[in-house]
Amino acid sequence: MKRIYWASHAAIFYCLTLIAALLPAAVTYRIGAQAGVLISLLLPSRHRIAVDNIQRALPFIKAHPLWNSPCENAEELTREMFKNLGRSLMEVCRLYHGRGEDVIGSIELRGRENYEAARAKGKGLLFLTGHCGNWELMALAFSSIFGEGMSVVARRQNNPYLNRMVENMRMRYNSNVIYKQGALKAILSNLKKGQLIGMLADQAVFPEEGALIDVLGRKAWASKAPVIIAQKSGAPLLPTFIHREGERQIITFHPEHNFSGDMSDEGVQKETQALSRYVENFVVAHPTQWYWVHRRWKRAGEMVQ
Repeated sequence: MKRIYWASHAAIFYCLTLIAALLPAAVTYRIGAQAGVLISLLLPSRHRIAVDNIQRALPFIKAHPLWNSPCENAEELTREMFKNLGRSLMEVCRLYHGRGEDVIGSIELRGRENYEAARAKGKGLLFLTGHCGNWELMALAFSSIFGEGMSVVARRQNNPYLNRMVENMRMRYNSNVIYKQGALKAILSNLKKGQLIGMLADQAVFPEEGALIDVLGRKAWASKAPVIIAQKSGAPLLPTFIHREGERQIITFHPEHNFSGDMSDEGVQKETQALSRYVENFVVAHPTQWYWVHRRWKRAGEMVQ
């Protein structure tokens, strides 16, 4: 029975993404925003989580020197965040069905010299990013832009049919998935071969897997994995983010992060905090382009509402 449910779910997903992909590219931006509003209405619990997260973060982000948003309150920011989420979803649908050339063609690169300097070292390369902008687009676009694909660390979908569909889409763009279970060995092996690895480092982890740091003015558990992997492999770590400016996409490569080499618990905690600041700065500068709907601060001693 479960297999029938999974297959039906995957078939519905495929049909919906196909309909979205077949829409004229000229209306994708506007229709995507409307789809985001609909998603917000259909998922009221996620809307409430986003409003709560933003409301708690507002005192911190409004006092930050990078804050420049015209939105004044949590409801406005949440509404714009869902619109951007809908736009990103429409773009990914086009990519999924091989119709995303215009999406990839809209990408502008900033800080490319930082990427080239890190790549010139002849080692693998770690990209540190988060659920920022259209993060799926960034991973899928690398093959078209640089002629080499990126492997991303992700959780396996519970629905095996849906998981296979997503894998097929990634393979079309020379992009692979390294699943979290047993990921360390695969990541180190790929880096040793000189390959590119993308890591999303902005979700809550269990205490035994992370370090307790400050995130947007509140305590949160963050994964130590990027620090440990970079130190073990010797591969350069490049903070890299994508954001949208109107209908354009901007990928920004920051300079390579320099590690202290201190692998004590305190040293790893400090480096984990330092890496989190890159994501934090992105969120402050682009508050409607971060995925506020997850419980980033859970398990850190605060009550969940």
